[in-house]
Amino acid sequence: MDNNLKRIVIDNSESIVSMWLKEISLLKEYNHTAGISKESFEVTNREFVEVIFISLKNQGSMETVQKFSEKIIKLGWPLSYITDGLQVFRRVTIDFILKNTEQVDTDQFSTILESVDLWIEPIIRELVNEYSGSWEHIVSLQRVALQELSAPLIPVMEGITVMPLIGTIDTERAKLIMENLLDGVMQHNSEVVLIDITGVPVVDTMVAHHIIQAAEAVRLIGAKCIVVGIRPEIAQTIVNLGIDLGDFPTKSSLKKGFMTALEITNRKIIDLDSKVEHTKNIIESLKGE
Repeated sequence: MDNNLKRIVIDNSESIVSMWLKEISLLKEYNHTAGISKESFEVTNREFVEVIFISLKNQGSMETVQKFSEKIIKLGWPLSYITDGLQVFRRVTIDFILKNTEQVDTDQFSTILESVDLWIEPIIRELVNEYSGSWEHIVSLQRVALQELSAPLIPVMEGITVMPLIGTIDTERAKLIMENLLDGVMQHNSEVVLIDITGVPVVDTMVAHHIIQAAEAVRLIGAKCIVVGIRPEIAQTIVNLGIDLGDFPTKSSLKKGFMTALEITNRKIIDLDSKVEHTKNIIESLKGE
């Protein structure tokens, strides 16, 4: 920045900041900061302009700008707060310089604009890049986490596993379901897999096709698939669409599906209380003899 202009700006920093604070407060309804408390808003604004002036005094150093960007991201403030704030600061600074310069010719006007731009543009670029990069990283981590949770395979006992599905099933998620299902069946040595669609809001032709493909793939590697969570409205939809689910068992609830899985694996649930009572009766009868 031109040294003379730099001196003017620094010497009159309080006036420029006062003008900026007044204008930035008018933008709260437009840059999604209206819900932020007055105290937090004022403190952050003061820190914001302090960062801007530090960058002017130490041109080329972006360390303070980066730290401020990280703080804004952690607080969840919108990117529009940063861009609006810097654009307003640029305009306020230029207006102040022009009003406090006696005569401004074309060359001098260009010099003022260029000097302020050379000061503000790197800050805008740095803050936006830091903000965008951090959010991309956060979104990437969230996407991986959601993928890991979108098609879990849970071993409930030896030979029986459950895959609960929740939410909409699209082509990309169907591919993930297939991969997790087949890998899990092999890893847990499953004999029966229960695909629970209780949490799937809509079962259309595409969703049913993906489920059928998954069940067929499970059958090909030597296990059996049971689709559970067939609600009345889903059953009606399947019938109306003419979808054939006759090649593998379907149950209305996970409980019924689990009972079927026990039968397939030659197991059953025994009421221990009744069993103990029956044994006691036998022992008593033997004693009587």
